[in-house]
Amino acid sequence: MEIYNEKVVYENPLLSLRIFRTTREIEHYTNWHYHKQLELLLILSGSLDVYVAEDMYQLHAGDVLLLGASELHRDRNLEPLDYIVLQFDLEHFFDQSTIAYIRYFTETRLPLSQANYMFKENQAVQQQAASCIRQILQEATRKETGYELAVSLLIKQILLLLLRNDNRQVLARQDNFDRLRLKPVLDYVEQHLTDRIQVEEVCKIANMSYYYFVKYFKKTIGLSFTEYVNYRKIKWAERILLTKDLSISEVGERIGMPNMAHFYKMFKKHNECSPKQFQRKMLVWNRHM
Repeated sequence: MEIYNEKVVYENPLLSLRIFRTTREIEHYTNWHYHKQLELLLILSGSLDVYVAEDMYQLHAGDVLLLGASELHRDRNLEPLDYIVLQFDLEHFFDQSTIAYIRYFTETRLPLSQANYMFKENQAVQQQAASCIRQILQEATRKETGYELAVSLLIKQILLLLLRNDNRQVLARQDNFDRLRLKPVLDYVEQHLTDRIQVEEVCKIANMSYYYFVKYFKKTIGLSFTEYVNYRKIKWAERILLTKDLSISEVGERIGMPNMAHFYKMFKKHNECSPKQFQRKMLVWNRHM
């Protein structure tokens, strides 16, 4: 069985999203593949069979399908097909105030495709999701002033729609712990992004033992503490690269990652390119705006 890792290329490097409308005139099969982005399909006309692990979804005009990050899938159509494909990197649509909700979509308990029951059983939910997808395509095509804000809001609207209509609790269930307990820790991270942040120090702020804090943070946020710190540092580095005239080494120093090998590794993990390549992409993008 041939399997490939699809590399999704973003038109706008800062938006971390790809959306397009495409057609198939003849019968077509795709090979098994996966990608790190979440994917939503909206069928405009025709029908499509989508295979995800041992499940098969038969989609027709008006149907929406959700595929989780790195879920192995393939599809086939036996008749002419017109549909919209939306792919986006989940991490880039969460900030400090909403990061705790990322854990609902990290598929720690069930594959995210299991949440498709919401579209099948609730036509209102499916219609709202379809409307969001159409609006995202329209915004991304027209590129009017502030379209990035509109797209970001629409992505969050889809995620909120899923969260509030998951009656079966397929999405990672939120236990009854108090997320506010970590707010001082998150605030501390934001205030000390220039420093080398030690887990032992934030354990004192949270008033937890090292072992308990590590487990509690991962369970609450969906990322390990180290992953979260690196994520926030890289997001800050992106902002500096786009707004300050600094060398790459100076940016690394500014975000508390003076080791260039480590900085490049972390940056590439989140952006699939080096800091310099990121800058060049944005220069090219800005020239075309």
